[in-house]
Amino acid sequence: MIRLPEGLIARLQNCQHLVVLSGAGLSAESGVPTFRGAQNGLWSQYQPEELATPQAFRRNPALVWDWYAWRRELVAKAQPNPAHLALVQLEVKFIRSGKRFCHITQNVDGLSQRAGGTAIIELHGNLHRYRCFEENTPIVNIQESQETPPRCPNCGGLLRPDVVWFGENLPQETLESAIQEARECDLFITVGTSLLVQPAASLPYIAQQNGATLVEINPVPTQLASSANYCILAPAAQALPALVQAACE
Repeated sequence: MIRLPEGLIARLQNCQHLVVLSGAGLSAESGVPTFRGAQNGLWSQYQPEELATPQAFRRNPALVWDWYAWRRELVAKAQPNPAHLALVQLEVKFIRSGKRFCHITQNVDGLSQRAGGTAIIELHGNLHRYRCFEENTPIVNIQESQETPPRCPNCGGLLRPDVVWFGENLPQETLESAIQEARECDLFITVGTSLLVQPAASLPYIAQQNGATLVEINPVPTQLASSANYCILAPAAQALPALVQAACE
């Protein structure tokens, strides 16, 4: 039984613009390993930084491609959990009521979309998309190829996962959209994120500086806890359904 902070339900019901920032904890109960948790089995000998940088790709593109292919296989076997579904329920409720809703996610697994979410900003990209390493252009359809990685159909360059690697900046338009949402919302909820990675970690503080109420949902408190108006110390798959159910009664 999740104990919800007093006053939070009314705050959510009266909210006009809700922004949710999610991290790996949102997908944990779907069986999706965290970024560093994916370093097991054949991949235990590598550090994530050896597999997720432009330099690593230049050095050994096949190795990096195969690691992401393995991660895609893991995600393909996973299913959205109650936390993903609760966020979709919130999105539908807000939009039908003429209110604003935005889900900003650090996850690259695409489970929120599979759950039915549409108002999503993917800060760090998506495992299931690709772009040209040379031209940095998105590639929709990958042609069958014996090469690993496949080649760009436009320029012949190597294809890479459409994710943000160490040492790379977030796409400017994506970041600006996330910052704008944080500035304009009146309720900002973080879910399952350690808030250790910038610039995502700055978004709740931007929201707070502009008058938003802050809520943290995480099994253990993060650095945000001392600043948050409400904290729910519980896994996302337990806390979010309870919160949404209470708000929709």
